[in-house]
Amino acid sequence: MARRFTVVSLILILLGFTVVKVGALWSSRQTVPDLRAITSPAIDEAGWLASLDTRQRALLKQLNLRLERNDSDYEASLLKALLLFQTGRLNAAVTELRQLTAQVPKFRLAHLVLGDLLLARFDQVESIGSSSLLEKLGSDKEDRIEQLRREARARLKGYLSLVGEVEVPKTLLTLSNATKYALVIDKSKNRLYVYRNLGPGLPPELVDNFYIVLGKKTGDKFREGDLRTPSGVYFVTSYLPDEKLPPLYGNGAFPVNYPNELDRRLRKTGNGIWLHGTDKALYSRPPLDSEGCVVLTNDEFNRISQYVEIGRTPVIISEEVEWCSSREWLALNIELQATLERWRQSWESADIDSYRTMYARSFWAKGYDYQSWQKYKKRVFAGKTYQKIDLSDVSLLRYPQEADKQPIVVANFKQHYRSNNYNGDMRKRLYMIKEQGRWKVLYEGRQ
Repeated sequence: MARRFTVVSLILILLGFTVVKVGALWSSRQTVPDLRAITSPAIDEAGWLASLDTRQRALLKQLNLRLERNDSDYEASLLKALLLFQTGRLNAAVTELRQLTAQVPKFRLAHLVLGDLLLARFDQVESIGSSSLLEKLGSDKEDRIEQLRREARARLKGYLSLVGEVEVPKTLLTLSNATKYALVIDKSKNRLYVYRNLGPGLPPELVDNFYIVLGKKTGDKFREGDLRTPSGVYFVTSYLPDEKLPPLYGNGAFPVNYPNELDRRLRKTGNGIWLHGTDKALYSRPPLDSEGCVVLTNDEFNRISQYVEIGRTPVIISEEVEWCSSREWLALNIELQATLERWRQSWESADIDSYRTMYARSFWAKGYDYQSWQKYKKRVFAGKTYQKIDLSDVSLLRYPQEADKQPIVVANFKQHYRSNNYNGDMRKRLYMIKEQGRWKVLYEGRQ
């Protein structure tokens, strides 16, 4: 009985390291696999499927769908093997892992889990890489195995958070018609989510997600060299192919615009925050192993490239993603779009009193603060006999919420301006802050 418990405990102990309780993922009444099944004929698949509970079936369906869409989704293969093992299909799990390690020889975590499942037939395995055989390899090897354990926990924690109903990320309010995809990063789960724009009035749709590696130290970035990944709303600015980069960056890199306007206002320093691949000598890295960049495997970097448009794709990095219902998402959209329209109307009508109320007292722009901006605009309005202002290509992105901080939204749009003495179009960015229940402009400038 002790040996029987040891075999099934591998996946339970692995899941136990996550903040998600096993009981919330699978029924607490687990069927303990009989070791005789190792040498006996495979469990009837129909009977096995019938034995799965609702969450197990949902997870299996999601993993199979990922593999149907992309048979090179190696993380899905690893997670499927763990599910097979946890539900009593040891032989099927071993087969899945053997195929995976043959396809991706550098996937060290897959090799370690396969070795654990094979050793479980002959030796007690209490957690990933805890076999007595591996303990004899020395402290250096133990450190490397611990890094793989951390990777396993991060992958499971991130992916299993998607089991069940997934709500809308509060950060993605409005994506312009020309913005096809947005990237949302949850640092607490080492996960990058790809959302597709479905059009006006419709919440974005989750279409892909990836395990990612982040800075060696947790928390928001404030100083150059602090080894942290920043939190905020950013945009991909360029693409760097692998032939122009050292091997560390793998198949390429997408730099983002850190530090952005708000970062510089807060006197944050540093630069060179990229989404990039992994050193080609490796398949993947531990969850906290970069100097602040967001790192994917090279296969997944290639996959994500199809979603990225230079100068347009937003990358929203949160300490932990806030979720909301579709109804709440729609209400936030209506509120913010109404605010943007009031700002446009007060400007177009040259109503200086109404226009002034649209700005926060802490407002800044290049060369201006609140007082100097209002004086400048009053002079400009005095010279206008008419103004016609239209906004198009509008995106509204909510800044990741910080404790005890006022909510902030980033508005990007194309501004079409016509008047009696000046005509011009430009791409503009506003930061809007919520003060005493009203949204006001905190920053205004070119993109």
